[in-house]
Amino acid sequence: MTADAVDGARAAGTADSAPAATDEVQWQRLSVRVVWVDIVVSLLSLTPTSVAVWGFGVPVTFGALWPLIFVAVFGVTGAVSDILRWAFTSYRVTPFDIERRTGLFVRRHRTLHRDRVRSVDTVAKLRHRLAGLRIVTVGAGQQTGAGESALVLDALSRADAAALRSQLLDAAAPCRTATPAANDKETGAPAASDNLRNPSIESVEVFATFRPRWVFYNMLNIWAFLMTAGLLWGAFWFLSSFGIDLFGFVARLAVWDVIGWVGVTLLVVAAAGLIGAIGLGVTFLLGYWRFELARTRSGERTYLRTRRGLLSTREVNRDESRMRGLTISEPVLWRWMGMADTNIITTGLNLWDAEEPAAILPRGPISVARRVARDVFGAANPFESVVKRHPRNALHRRLWWATALSAIAPLLLAAPAVTGVIPAWIPWATLGFWPIALGAAVIAYRALGHTIDGDYLVVRGGLFSRSTSVLRRDAVSTIAVRQSVLQRRIGLCTVSAMTAAGWCAYEAPDVPIADGIGFADDAAPGLLDGVLVRATPFGRG
Repeated sequence: MTADAVDGARAAGTADSAPAATDEVQWQRLSVRVVWVDIVVSLLSLTPTSVAVWGFGVPVTFGALWPLIFVAVFGVTGAVSDILRWAFTSYRVTPFDIERRTGLFVRRHRTLHRDRVRSVDTVAKLRHRLAGLRIVTVGAGQQTGAGESALVLDALSRADAAALRSQLLDAAAPCRTATPAANDKETGAPAASDNLRNPSIESVEVFATFRPRWVFYNMLNIWAFLMTAGLLWGAFWFLSSFGIDLFGFVARLAVWDVIGWVGVTLLVVAAAGLIGAIGLGVTFLLGYWRFELARTRSGERTYLRTRRGLLSTREVNRDESRMRGLTISEPVLWRWMGMADTNIITTGLNLWDAEEPAAILPRGPISVARRVARDVFGAANPFESVVKRHPRNALHRRLWWATALSAIAPLLLAAPAVTGVIPAWIPWATLGFWPIALGAAVIAYRALGHTIDGDYLVVRGGLFSRSTSVLRRDAVSTIAVRQSVLQRRIGLCTVSAMTAAGWCAYEAPDVPIADGIGFADDAAPGLLDGVLVRATPFGRG
């Protein structure tokens, strides 16, 4: 028998076990309720235009109806697209994989190994909740920076979504060298399709729940003014379609002669801030109502599960065995209020998602964030360790950069000021940014810190958001020690610990070169043994 024949026989032997079980699993469609939901959405998108024409007598012209026409076209197009997606999408869960086929003109067949599943995200928008539907997103360690995406099933019935989530998050999926599915039938074990109907029972340990005072914390935000502008702009264009001039109505209410322009300006700013704060508070309440963070156990695995939402609900289950660390960030504008953001460092979650699946807590008191971190890590909480302060040279470097950047604007504006193109006072006015830059340099320096605490490395830094990141040392895959020209002259270096999770790189900038080498060696034991030359004590060797 030739070598090719031997290889073919081996391939046939290994291929007869897994495909035999896989071929028996039938393909399933998404819930047919999606079609009815999309039909209702398309009809509702046509309602504003119909009301404007038949109820308010708005002339049927593009100039008068274009905002409502845009809403109608957007709604109908989205509904038709969803109906086509439902018609050409099918999925199945085999003993080893979860597969999805989709596409109208270009057919795509995607397969995710079940033992690679990192997270299962269940979302229900308002229309899905009313129809008993759920959107299931399966994360499997995809690299979002490389353009990869999670596997999304939009949408399943609530029962099927819960069963699928329980099956994927249950004990580890069988490997491909396990006993074939035929033996499962002999022992009476349920097939993959039967497992969808038998969700496992979970044990739950609650770490945090919704607190009403968190709403107040999230109302004080500079984005309140932007929200007010967006709300007023949308209201103006919407009401103008019905012949109502919103700005003219407000202008007629203002008593300009009594309070003057200064009073009007202050009144507008105060009103905008109040409207925006209320809008942010309502948005936070809708998004985080009935929030709960808990550790759940399913089979042999444990997960960090978050549930939240009033009208639209969202549930994210994160595999703790894939978790590499935790980050607590204190934004500079909210640091005086003691607020912080808490995110896990893990694989399989999209860091650019507006819903922030890596966040295990909403923005709230830092005391709550530290308590939750203690519950997650257990007895050994690296966030309680004392970090090493960085040397004064790190401050001098930041002050130098602040001065250099502050001098750019006056130098660029000097020539136009001398030639009379711009007033002479403008270059001098830009010097007012220098004290602000110096203050920012001091804030950035005071945020620096690093240390090693048991099995974890801790790095802290950041100007606009002081972030303390705790990373498992055994999760570090690469250590980089680099120096810029200025760092080399003042004896500093930057140590980067890289991992296949989170933001991939966590840095300790401006560390003394001697301490930096030691920190890099301790951060990933054994990783630098091939390139690091260790000094021997005098008189030995």
